Parts: sequence; structure tokens; C-alpha cells
Amino acid sequence: MLGIPVIYSGTYKPTGSKHRARAAPDPPPLFDDTSGGYSSQPGGYPAPGADVAFNVNHLIGDPMANMAMAYGSSIASHGKDMVHKELHRFVSVNKLKYFFAVDTAYVAKKLGLLVFPYTHQHWEVQYSRDVPLPPRQDLNAPDLYIPTMAFITYVLLAGMALGIQKRFSPEVLGLCASTALVWVVMEVLALLLGVYLATVRSDLSTFHLLAYSGYKYVGVILSVLTGLLFGSDGYYVALAWTSSALMYFIVRSLRTAALGPDSMGGPAPRQRLQLYLTLGAAAFQPLMIYWLTFHLVR
Repeated sequence: MLGIPVIYSGTYKPTGSKHRARAAPDPPPLFDDTSGGYSSQPGGYPAPGADVAFNVNHLIGDPMANMAMAYGSSIASHGKDMVHKELHRFVSVNKLKYFFAVDTAYVAKKLGLLVFPYTHQHWEVQYSRDVPLPPRQDLNAPDLYIPTMAFITYVLLAGMALGIQKRFSPEVLGLCASTALVWVVMEVLALLLGVYLATVRSDLSTFHLLAYSGYKYVGVILSVLTGLLFGSDGYYVALAWTSSALMYFIVRSLRTAALGPDSMGGPAPRQRLQLYLTLGAAAFQPLMIYWLTFHLVR
């Protein structure tokens, strides 16, 4: 035979008598690798997280998106300034903050004063450098925190009472809340008109009248709770007690704290008008308490 050289490739290995076991293929992964932004599934659909990240990065790097965000921020800032400006035209925020300057000790003492005012001796509002002290420093100062919380509690309590009686519905609860709010507004407007006609010279403002008018909801809550726990007899007892206590509180507060002793002077006709205004405001409270509660206790 011719001596033809045989050239073997580097990958060729002679077959021996013993066969090597073939390695098993790697098992498929339980989850697709989405670290690169797309899944390994056919079709190349992006993973949800990668799509969101891609969109966010795209928006951040897009100049038009940045301009739109800056323009939207400027519009929101301008709108906020307009709202604050219009709010300051009709409502003094600093005066409103005064009526919410309360603490836990004041709220507890004020609630006790509203329920049992007969032993209270000094009803004058305290001043410091011709500026009235905030409610947390003066128990006689009116506040709007208790009326606001009492109104919200009354609405929730009315819903519970209607639910116990199987008469609850969103329409009935909304009508109850709106009726109570309308009556408060009408009462404050009537008091403002009475103050104007009686020519009362005092620092009595709309916030003062709203505070004194809203204190009735403390009596409303006590009356409804007592009625739910002890029936109609307990309701009428609580109604009589809270009504008389609130009338006494309103008379003493309006005569000394709100109107001031100086405003009670002057001609006799003016004094009578001021006295009628005070008594009328006090006598109206039991009627309102009964009107807001009698349909909730049966």
C-alpha cells in the first residue's frame, strides 16, 4: 500500500472500547430571565416590569415630556396661588386658625362646661395686649374644633341609628346632613341680622356665631345616644338637660364673653333689643336639638 499520510483533525478522537456517558441537558429555568428587558419566550414580548422601566426612562429622557411636566407644574402652582388669593379675599386664614388653636385639656374642659355650666363663675374672654387669648389658654374663648367634630359625629351617629332601625340609605343620610348644615347657615345669618339691627358694638364675627351655634351638636349627640341606650324616656330626659344647659351657656356667653359688658350699655330700647337677641338665640337651641334628633329615636 502507498504510504498516504492520514491527517486527523483536532476534534477527532479514536473510539475506544469503553463509551463515555453523554451529559444530560440543563433543565429549563422556572422563570424567564427578564434582566435584559425582554423574556425568552417566542415573539419577544417585553416583561411588564421592563416595559414600565423602559417607558419611565423614555419619558425622563424625552425633552418634550420634560417640557410638558414643567408646564403642568407651573399651571398647578399658578392655580394654587389663585385659590389662596381667593380664599384670603373671603376668609381670613389667621382668624380661622385662632378658632382651631385647641388642645386635649381645653376640649375636655369645654365639653364639661357645655354639659354642666351652672358652677362656672367667670365668663369674660381673656385678653393679652388687646388680643384675645386662643382657646387652649382661655376656656371662655369660642372655638370651631368642637362644633366641627360634633357635626361629623352627629352624621355618623345618625347613620348608625338609621341602620339599627332598618331605615338606612345613602339618600336619607345625605338629606339628614344637608338639612343640619342648612339650618346652621340660616341660624348664623339670622344672628348676623339681629346683631346688625340691634346695633351691637362688639368684636362678634361670623366665626363666633358659627361656634356658638355649633355647640348644640354636643347636646344632639348626648340626646341621640341616650335615646338609643334607654329608649324614649331617656331621650327626653337628656333632651331637657342638654337644652337647659345650652341655653344657660349661650345667655352667659353672649352677654359677657361675646357681646361684652360695654355693649350692654346705652339707651333702654337698645338694651332691650340686645336682651331679646340673646334670649332668642338661646331659646332657639332646644328647638333645633329636637328637630335634629326626634326622627332618630323611636
